Amino acid sequence: MSTFVDRAVVHAQGGNGGNGCASVHREKFKPLGGPDGGNGGRGGDVIAVVDSSVTTLLDLHRHPHRRATHGKPGQGSHRNGADADDVIVEVPRGTVVTDANGNVIIDLMTPGETFVLARGGRGGLGNAALASPRRKAPGFALLGEPGEARDVVLELKTVADVALVGYPSAGKSSLIAAISAARPKIADYPFTTLVPNLGVVSADDIVFTVADVPGLIPGASDGKGLGLEFLRHVERCSVLVHVVDCATLESERDPLADVDMIESELAAYGGLVDRPRLIALNKVDVPDGLAMADMVRGELEARGYRVFDISAATHEGLRPLVFAMGQLVVQARANQVSDEATRVVIRPTPVDDAGFTIEKEVDGFRVVGVRPERWVRQTDFSNDEAVGYLADRLARLGVEDELRRQGAEPGTTVMIGVGEDAVVFDWYPTLGGDVPVSGPRGSDDRLHAADQAWGDDDE
Repeated sequence: MSTFVDRAVVHAQGGNGGNGCASVHREKFKPLGGPDGGNGGRGGDVIAVVDSSVTTLLDLHRHPHRRATHGKPGQGSHRNGADADDVIVEVPRGTVVTDANGNVIIDLMTPGETFVLARGGRGGLGNAALASPRRKAPGFALLGEPGEARDVVLELKTVADVALVGYPSAGKSSLIAAISAARPKIADYPFTTLVPNLGVVSADDIVFTVADVPGLIPGASDGKGLGLEFLRHVERCSVLVHVVDCATLESERDPLADVDMIESELAAYGGLVDRPRLIALNKVDVPDGLAMADMVRGELEARGYRVFDISAATHEGLRPLVFAMGQLVVQARANQVSDEATRVVIRPTPVDDAGFTIEKEVDGFRVVGVRPERWVRQTDFSNDEAVGYLADRLARLGVEDELRRQGAEPGTTVMIGVGEDAVVFDWYPTLGGDVPVSGPRGSDDRLHAADQAWGDDDE
């Protein structure tokens, strides 16, 4: 069984927030000592953390469902519910997180870097936190918010300075074994290398990593052979080295055609035009290989390539090649630092952002916004006073004024949210925001006033 996986689909589910508590303090001679309900605890997050000791996404491939626990509900006597523990997902350096549509969310490159895959819901406020001079003894509490559910795709792109590219059995694994301490599997049949191999190479005081990635065949950019599994690991490398087999036994191949084919696949994949290239004509220890290298060297140099005659088997010509790699790596690192220093993105919130939008639809009006949707999720619709509190919040936000402006009439259908999670109700304007509740807990006089104003259904 393969122990290397570079792509995994993760189903992350944050924990729900705990519900707030509606409680009244009671003791001898103080039957109604005031609200003392505590807040609910926060639901756990699902967090991806870059771990240098992790080199594969195999664990996530085997266990793609990651679910955090829920926060605890609040209790009386001002006791808040406990927050839930976060779920930590260790990922290798170089992991790219994308959504289901392929849009990049974040690129995790730094050891210890974190990203929240799915946020836990906030705990609901208890009635002690909801008390105010206008509402001295709330008979309700807010519900905890549900945790976020999100499907994300994690792709591992090898983080290396130099990529060795070439046909299967061109000698890439032999080359990385000769210039580093890496010991990849080496055999004389195609696709011996099925997963990327990394080796650390030193050129005097320059230390860099070289990736021996799976071999490439025509049509790889369309998914043939190892296809995109190969090209994904070339994308991050700043230097490309063509390892060309000058002693191939296949009569239809020659070094120039091999380079042209690989370049066409790199161009089809895209994003690699700016990478500097080196050509390593391998197997010059074989007489036929040396003769072929002499024949094609001039043509490759005429195309602008720096060409090196090497033998991974006898280590001939490896030192000049390694130093050339090191020089290009140093240049690439200098350019990368200067580019990252100027990358600053600022996205301020517009000063006239109302926090919600209202659109007229065939069935009524739809209210969309972070705050209105969150407030709806926090409301216990079995409690009249909680419903009245929601109406106050929406009125203060300006939702009712905007509905009136757009021509909404009493009894019009209003939907808050989108999709199946939307809350649908018949809208009746309140009698004004911030109206104190004077009835008993669990009731709201404004509801009865609205019935009298618009007529009871029984009449």
